[in-house]
Amino acid sequence: MHNKIGSLPVRSDPSARPISRHHSTSYIDRVKESLTTRVSKFICAIFLTVLLCLGIVFFILWINLRPHRPRFHISEFSLPGLGNTDGFETSHISFKITAHNPNQKVSVYYDSMEGSVYYKEKRVGSTKLTHPLYQDPKNTSLIEGVLRGPTMTVNKDRWKQMGRDRNQGKVVFRLDVVSVIRFKVYTWHSKRHRMHANCYVEVGWDGMLLSRNKDKRCPVYFT
Repeated sequence: MHNKIGSLPVRSDPSARPISRHHSTSYIDRVKESLTTRVSKFICAIFLTVLLCLGIVFFILWINLRPHRPRFHISEFSLPGLGNTDGFETSHISFKITAHNPNQKVSVYYDSMEGSVYYKEKRVGSTKLTHPLYQDPKNTSLIEGVLRGPTMTVNKDRWKQMGRDRNQGKVVFRLDVVSVIRFKVYTWHSKRHRMHANCYVEVGWDGMLLSRNKDKRCPVYFT
């Protein structure tokens, strides 16, 4: 009698199994997607860096080339004969102001300039102050004006009002300097702007500018 030897089951090695085509394709796709994402992020980073650098450059240029308003200060203002009863017949007002261009790269053209003096918001005289003026960056110009004769309109009643204010210690005037200006940056010229500089001044009993008003800055605005 022959004994049959049964065949023993053989366990296959898992590592020897063939890799599924589906799994291989999925892995390659993930690698490609990862590379694409990295390249996209790198390009975006470069673009944002360039954009940031350009923004900083334009901001610096804007700070340096943006026109700033000229600055005006009152240096002198006087009304001689303020204490004389009939002084209005020969009265005159003289004043000096400074116009400063605060810009570093921007020049200023003054096409025209006129000064008017007001007392209690009523004009007492006006005159042209300067011919067309060109002002370089960081430059200061002295501007003088005199109101007398036909440029002065002070009557007896208004003169008496000034005398009463004088007896109380001071007389307040407003000097309004109106200019038509243009800005220049290299070869570029701006449009014309109408600019006002309002200087509130106080004179004492002698008709001279009070010391606390000397070199006082005048507010400037465009209209």
